[in-house]
Amino acid sequence: MEAEGLDWLLVPLHQLVSWGAAAAMVFGGVVPYVPQYRDIRRTQNADGFSTYVCLVLLVANILRILFWFGRRFESPLLWQSAIMILTMLLMLKLCTEVRVANELNARRRSFAGWWPVLWNKVPGNQGEGDSGETKATLICPDPSSFHFAKWCCYLQLIVFSVC
Repeated sequence: MEAEGLDWLLVPLHQLVSWGAAAAMVFGGVVPYVPQYRDIRRTQNADGFSTYVCLVLLVANILRILFWFGRRFESPLLWQSAIMILTMLLMLKLCTEVRVANELNARRRSFAGWWPVLWNKVPGNQGEGDSGETKATLICPDPSSFHFAKWCCYLQLIVFSVC
């Protein structure tokens, strides 16, 4: 008889604990990235943050979502994956913006050192009508030196993630 009298308290309490645990599962993985995001934004320096961790977490969470279509599991884990993907994309966006801004600032400070890196002087052909002057051609990045952390813009990262 006493157990039935406490149902009015135990059922909502059980529901509250269940919702709290689900919220902790969903948002618990994001919490450690909040101070890192704020620190990178404040200092404009992402040197201590590994973007390879973001790559691994993006792949793992995308695979978890794809697995969900084949064999359903608890929805808080699905939401956790979606929120973690958004968090990693935000972290990568911030790191890309900071890295590009820092590189541009470094190039502005040493313009003389920047010019030979971006442009390659190629001697002209010594054929008919050619004066033999040197021509400037733009050097494209070497595809064999691809690094996950070296995105030029955030759009490239989004295209990579979608593919």
